[in-house]
Amino acid sequence: MFDEHSPIYRQIADAIRADVLSGALREDEQIMSTNQYAAHYRINPATAAKAFQDLVDEGVLYKRRGLGMFVHPRAREKLRDQHRARFFSDVVDPMVTEARAIGVSLDDVIARVAELRDGGEHR
Repeated sequence: MFDEHSPIYRQIADAIRADVLSGALREDEQIMSTNQYAAHYRINPATAAKAFQDLVDEGVLYKRRGLGMFVHPRAREKLRDQHRARFFSDVVDPMVTEARAIGVSLDDVIARVAELRDGGEHR
């Protein structure tokens, strides 16, 4: 499950975010405890705890005293909003800048997107 490209706690947090975003983890659903997670993936419990704390700080998870960690009721919406903002800043904005630089009109860009939406083949 884990690679050597980023810290394990980040990979854990990213996997949980992805599960929330996809709906595999639902709002108010309990997740494995730190110790269960650590045992299942054979990692240090402190590593899992760091990932969980980061997700609590972000508002993706919340703690119920004595019960464990749960998916925050608005976590999926929050993550979608973050991904949407990142999509525009990382993909759309540079695409528009590039289109302008090479003389492609925004109308042509919009027409191409509409063509792809409607099942048109890639040119």
